[in-house]
Amino acid sequence: MSRRTLPVPELFELAAAGDRAALARLLSLVERGGDEAREIGRITYPRSGEGYTVGLTGAPGAGKSTLTSATIGHLRAMGEEVAVLAIDPSSPFTGGAILGDRVRMQDHATDPGVFIRSMATRGHLGISPRR
Repeated sequence: MSRRTLPVPELFELAAAGDRAALARLLSLVERGGDEAREIGRITYPRSGEGYTVGLTGAPGAGKSTLTSATIGHLRAMGEEVAVLAIDPSSPFTGGAILGDRVRMQDHATDPGVFIRSMATRGHLGISPRR
């Protein structure tokens, strides 16, 4: 059975066991929203107590990606696993910097303890209607 057709609980177990493709699929479902996204939230919430969420924001060129790369390096040196969701607001001035973010963090791209996912907001400002 393809990861595209697996039920959310099975995808979650695969992702929790280190399957990056399953994790990417779960993130795509969350990005899409709807019932499956809410189910993923219900499943993940009880297992989320050990992680930290850190948000960085700032003007283009302020050093967010450079700081993120340095933070990844520091945490990996301590033996921690790291996931980065690089969310690009798709600036009408620059057209977005997803590729630039990936280039600045490429030192970590082959590290099995680092997961990096770039996502564009496609014009959404963080407020979405309930589905």
